[in-house]
Amino acid sequence: MAVRVTEVEAYRGGDDPASHAFKGRTGRNGSMFERPGTLYVYRSYGVHWCANVATGPQGTGWAILFRGGEVIDGLSTARARRGRDEDLANGPGKLCQALGIEGSHDGTFLFEPGSVLRLEPGSAPHMVMATPRVGVTKAQDLPWRFIAATSTGNGD
Repeated sequence: MAVRVTEVEAYRGGDDPASHAFKGRTGRNGSMFERPGTLYVYRSYGVHWCANVATGPQGTGWAILFRGGEVIDGLSTARARRGRDEDLANGPGKLCQALGIEGSHDGTFLFEPGSVLRLEPGSAPHMVMATPRVGVTKAQDLPWRFIAATSTGNGD
């Protein structure tokens, strides 16, 4: 299946109090410090899997949270995984569930051609809106949430 990422949120490691990497590398967040393109997967509130991609430079803990997307191939698979027909990937937990991303995928390199999970080039959105981040209690005012203008931005 394939999803077009339509909403992301940026985190800047030790310089960002909202980042999982703010206090340095741990067993949980280690993938954030790997080479750019490495997937960091974690449980949110012990319920939903969420996925970030390390954006580097290596060792900094910078990452982008995948907040939402649009299923462009494999709709039946996404529906089966989500157990519903609508709102399949419009939130970070929903997106991971639709894609089948779970903790075992932590550390996956997303630019590996043969990887089961990978980032591939696609067409750029016509316009991107920058807004304050959501779902964080620190550094909320930073305009580091980015939404493709064609998206509904329902990843709250």
